[in-house]
Amino acid sequence: MAFAHLIRVWHGRNGWSHRVLPALAEALDLGRVHNSQLSMLRNGKLASPGPEVFLALGRINRLLADEVVDGVLSDALRQQLADHPALLADLEASALPVQAPGEPVLGPGELLEVFVGLRQPPPAFDLRIGDAESRALSAALAELLTAGRAWRLCRDQVLAAYPVNKRQRRERFAAVMAGQSDYAAAELEAELPELRRTLAALGGVEEQQLGPDQFLDLLRRRARDLGGGTDGAGPDDFTAAIRAELGGLCRP
Repeated sequence: MAFAHLIRVWHGRNGWSHRVLPALAEALDLGRVHNSQLSMLRNGKLASPGPEVFLALGRINRLLADEVVDGVLSDALRQQLADHPALLADLEASALPVQAPGEPVLGPGELLEVFVGLRQPPPAFDLRIGDAESRALSAALAELLTAGRAWRLCRDQVLAAYPVNKRQRRERFAAVMAGQSDYAAAELEAELPELRRTLAALGGVEEQQLGPDQFLDLLRRRARDLGGGTDGAGPDDFTAAIRAELGGLCRP
């Protein structure tokens, strides 16, 4: 499951749809990885992907490490993607590789090692949630997104910020927010990108300012506070309560 987390977090950190990596591999002739393969990898349902998958993903990862410096695409990469404006726009918004600070970028071989369990993902790309902590994190999430207010007082505002249109997921989200149920660990992991966008929207900040690892760390700290009896009620102003939580995490 470590590789599934890595793929989900890679997408989440960049705000990409699942079509970006396959399109990039095709546009730059870096190998082949299909949308369906990537979707199954994200959900931990592809038991034995072929070597071409790791070859394509590793080449893309190295390309991003080499051709994107401080968020700025090289002229060579821009020229290569000149006929793919939508893809170019996706990378201009964010193009972070899978790489721990100060360590070599992960290529095809290293990604394969993560998949088979011979290597751990970089810490920022390993956001696995334990079964025992999912209940506490669900409570912390509800307390955080509602800023400690009763669900009936902020239901419309929070649901408007939740970026998922599928009715079943929205109903499940609302039940967790209302304290009627909790997310299972795997369920919460899969929801993290959308939940992070929800918090960013409620706090009036850019999604890129709040990384997935920062978001999960915030949830864990709030869960510890709640477990210790800390009063989680926010100030009267709803947005101010969210911004107060984000204040120490968001990069300028």
